[in-house]
Amino acid sequence: MAVHLCIGEVYGFSVFNEPLTRVLGIAHSLRGQDWTIPEVGWIYSIALMMLGLSAALFGKWVDRRGPRCAMLASAACFCGGLLLGSLGVHFHQLWLLYLGYGVIGGIGLGLGYIAPVSTLMKWFPDRPGLATGLAIMGFGGGALVGAPLGQELMVRFRGATSTGVGEAFVVMAALYAVFMGFGAVSVRVPAADWKPDGWQPPATDAPSSKPLAVGVDRAWRTPQFWLLWAVLALNVTAGIGILGQAPLMVQDMFGVNATVGAGFAGLLSIFNMGGRFAWSSTSDRTGRKAIYCLYFLLGASLYFLLPWTQHTGNQKLFVAVAAVIISMYGGGFATIPAYLRDVFGTHQVGAIHGRLITAWSFAALVGPQLVNYLSTARKTAGIPKAEAYNPTLYLMGCLLLAGCVCNLLVRPVDARHRLAAEGVPT
Repeated sequence: MAVHLCIGEVYGFSVFNEPLTRVLGIAHSLRGQDWTIPEVGWIYSIALMMLGLSAALFGKWVDRRGPRCAMLASAACFCGGLLLGSLGVHFHQLWLLYLGYGVIGGIGLGLGYIAPVSTLMKWFPDRPGLATGLAIMGFGGGALVGAPLGQELMVRFRGATSTGVGEAFVVMAALYAVFMGFGAVSVRVPAADWKPDGWQPPATDAPSSKPLAVGVDRAWRTPQFWLLWAVLALNVTAGIGILGQAPLMVQDMFGVNATVGAGFAGLLSIFNMGGRFAWSSTSDRTGRKAIYCLYFLLGASLYFLLPWTQHTGNQKLFVAVAAVIISMYGGGFATIPAYLRDVFGTHQVGAIHGRLITAWSFAALVGPQLVNYLSTARKTAGIPKAEAYNPTLYLMGCLLLAGCVCNLLVRPVDARHRLAAEGVPT
């Protein structure tokens, strides 16, 4: 939680979007000189893209070196990225923000994201869904800390010559370094033969006598891996664009002010966080495939309902529907490591999870840009702001239905892929 609540600040990055468009103008954006919203929006997308890529590249290293080393490396990259981003604001160099917060900070996100997952599944072999919910819950709630903290720091440092963004980045880097360091020195890995009192591992699935242990280099070549990759990619694409643009979306659709928009984003963050724990824990009882069917079918139905809530002006129903959607978006993130454990075993589940997270990289590029560019194009064409997002919402629902098909196609991995078949110790 100490690490994930810090790196989960990326979900609250939207509070910096508008101030970053007037770094030179301060009071208002200078046309042709200040950055635009689409330009600034790429910082968020690059960071999430690098999260997936770094998790894939360093997943085996994290499994080999352990969570403490990975968490310290995460702190160095994430906090260092904030400091470099501050320089980008100071010198008004967008490429420094892309490199700092986006690339280097994104590597920190990836390392910190996967570090506790396999560790907690070893502590809770009897409740893998609960374990992954605990591991990933904090990331979904990062905006609860990061968004108000960033807003307050910008207000404190704002002046005639500064919007306060650069100074906020510096203070946040220092604070996050302390808490992430605390998380790193506190983490422990259980002994190899440890198990909860009274719990016995389930019997090996017949007819094969080979243990369920698939190495990462074999796992990513199986159809099960790519079906689960599509499951995660479609689930994330459908949720991440809305989550990243929540304040602006609710302002455009219902004409509320920025304060209400920020409150809506905070509420979604609560449900994103809570859903990760609640839904993934529920999957221990229902099974992973069943819970994903619920995510996709109920989620698609609710997406199709959102434009109607806007048309009728029912703000409360819109908020309630969006909150449930985002809770399942978070639940999908928290359930996927347990799903991987069910399919491939725990042998290198951290590294397998790291490679699967490249689906997040794909979704980070597609989801926010779908919302940004489609809604902007419709506004430019003269469509009222309140109706600009409706086709995108329908599209998101269709993506979830496609994800449900992929989920239903997942089958147990063939015994020939298991490590015992290759004579490799498990």
